[in-house]
Amino acid sequence: MPTWTIDSPRRLSFEEPVTRLDVHLISGRLNVVGTDGPARVEIANAGGKPIIVEESEGRLTVRHERIPSWQGFLLWLIQFGWLHRVDVSVAVPVDARVDLHLIDGTVIASGLRQETVVEMTSGRVTLMGLGGRTVAKLVSGPVEALGMAGDLTMETVSGELILADSQAERVHARTVSGSITCDLDNPRHSEIRLGATSGSVTVRVREDSDLAVHLHTASGRITSAFPGLRAGEGPPWVKDAQGVLGAGEGKLWASTTSGSIALLSRPAPDPDEAEPEDAAI
Repeated sequence: MPTWTIDSPRRLSFEEPVTRLDVHLISGRLNVVGTDGPARVEIANAGGKPIIVEESEGRLTVRHERIPSWQGFLLWLIQFGWLHRVDVSVAVPVDARVDLHLIDGTVIASGLRQETVVEMTSGRVTLMGLGGRTVAKLVSGPVEALGMAGDLTMETVSGELILADSQAERVHARTVSGSITCDLDNPRHSEIRLGATSGSVTVRVREDSDLAVHLHTASGRITSAFPGLRAGEGPPWVKDAQGVLGAGEGKLWASTTSGSIALLSRPAPDPDEAEPEDAAI
């Protein structure tokens, strides 16, 4: 098993095919991108703790040798976390499975087409142009997802969830203390579930969307740009609205305990409007 112990800036390339990437780091910035070329690891800053890089049978691993336990994490982070902040960039084939773990910092993942899992304690997660199954779980901090497809799960205890310009077939977004903002591109046949305990939910869909909609809040306000939604049955202190947009082939559920829900509309693209590259043909 080829193994490198890195304590200074370095770049590695791997000629053997890589089908899986596992990253376990303490603190810093991690950027992972899908590529058509061979896998590469670039460490711009190794921090104060050596980084172990291993490659074996298609699995590429980038890790710190010892990760602090959860019980001592907060005290450790205050005292020593800044000493071990790293700056790591990894390129892997677009079809590789990716599993990323970072205690504190920033994770950016883009251009992957299979399974991507991101788990963090504190920081920020940005997902761009991912397909397949994507899971992002964060205790404290925001998750931003752009241009997503496939199956997407976003969860945070305290933080904002943002989803834009996406055609994901399944979306599950949940935050305890924070808001959810979604801009969906005609989610036909999709299943979208959005939930916030203390925070607002804002969803914008195309005016020609095909969705069965159910909006529910225990203590908040519901507003909709679609007049076809009707008030649901239930206790007077619970607000509920439901209805069908278009053929209702997809499903949209949004619920809050304490927070407002807004369903917004945006115009559908003009089918007769040619794209710039089409006009040049």
